[in-house]
Parts: sequence; structure tokens; C-alpha cells
Amino acid sequence: MEQFDRIILADKPAGISSFGVVARVRRQLSEQAGRKVKVGHTGTLDPFATGLMILLSGTFTRRASEFSKLDKVYEATIRLGATSSTGDPEGEITEQTVQNIPTEHRVRQTVETFLGKITQTPPVFSAIKINGQRAYKLARTGQPIEMPSREVEIYSIELLGYEYPLMTICTRVSSGTYIRTLAKDIGDSLGTGAYTTELRRTRVGSYDINSSETIKIEK
Repeated sequence: MEQFDRIILADKPAGISSFGVVARVRRQLSEQAGRKVKVGHTGTLDPFATGLMILLSGTFTRRASEFSKLDKVYEATIRLGATSSTGDPEGEITEQTVQNIPTEHRVRQTVETFLGKITQTPPVFSAIKINGQRAYKLARTGQPIEMPSREVEIYSIELLGYEYPLMTICTRVSSGTYIRTLAKDIGDSLGTGAYTTELRRTRVGSYDINSSETIKIEK
């Protein structure tokens, strides 16, 4: 194993793409090595999201499949009473008329109905490939896109706080779960609409964002 064959834990800030994180780490390692060092990710985060990304460098890039299917833990802030075309703050926001503001008891009960195996339809603004092209690129052209549904699993979900219109959850999910879709589906169940305003990934498998080895990425 060479010096630059590594597992790298990176804390991604908001406002930068996952590929931007990879580029920064690649540049840093290449400068240290005096040669180009190969760096790849094992799972992306949306630009507005923050938190743990596991990167692999050197020959370790061949091990990406070991990490891509690991369970993940997220903390998310969800806004009720509005929807977003992208499911996040970067989309077109549409306010909804809410006749009955849900009580905390109802919100908690609704959140718990999503425990276990559920079927999700991923957002069109996602990195999923449709006929060889990224869905978000097709969505930007205005083309109608039919996203395939998938089965995912919500292992745990906890309501951390609620004061309408904002709620905060912590959830551990299987690989392939979209928190933006989970938020939308919760909003639909409550009859209020919803979108994710903040999202932070705190854990991937046994790797934790609070590890002393985690490097912070600057915007």
C-alpha cells in the first residue's frame, strides 16, 4: 500500500458540489505527491447539503463498491406549508394553503408511518441515470421524465423538534434513500406539502462525521 492509498473522510459544506469536493482533495493530494493522485467518491451529496463524504484515493478507488451500499444517517430540517420543484431550497418554491396546522402529535404519528421498507420515487433533479443521462440534466431541458420507483428502508426516524412550519428529523436509512423525497412524502401525508431546507449526513456505515480524522472542506 502506498502513502496515497487512503480512505478520506470529508465534511462537505453547503454550496459546493460533491465533484467540487473531490477536485479539491485531488488537487491537495497531487500537490503533496508531486504527481497526479486519483481520487473518487463513494456517494454524492446535493450542493445544498452538508456532511460526511467518504473519498478514496490511489488504488483504494477500486474499493468504491464496498462503501456505496452502506446505511446512512441524516439530520434534516423540513419546511411544511410549501413545496419545491427540486425538493430543496434551490428550486421554485410554491406556498400552500394549509387549513389545519398539524399538531406535534400528528406529525410524530405521521413520521413513524414511514418506518420500515417503503417505495420511493426519486426526484427528477437527481444524479440517477435515465437512458444513460443524468436525470437532473434531462430535467433542466424541460423534458417529461418518468422516474422509476424503488424500495428503500427506513431503519429509524426520530422527530427532534417541531414548531410549524419547521420540523427536524434524524433518520437512519438504506443506501439509495432520498431524504428530499421522504420530506415530500411526509408533507403529502400531512396535507401541507413540504421540502427539505437543510440536510446533513452524519454517518455512513461505521464512519462518523465527528471522527478526528475528518477533514473540513472549504468552499
